[in-house]
Amino acid sequence: MDLLKIILAILLPPLGVFIETGLSKHFLLNILLTLLGYIPGIVHAVWVIARK
Repeated sequence: MDLLKIILAILLPPLGVFIETGLSKHFLLNILLTLLGYIPGIVHAVWVIARK
């Protein structure tokens, strides 16, 4: 299941974070990072998924 979340995190970073944490501060931060740059959003999403 984590592999699917990581693939989603690469394609749509906020979606991967939302599936992992729900509507939380990490989700909102990831939306901001993705808007500022796609790569920071991916890095943050993979980090959030991998730490759990």
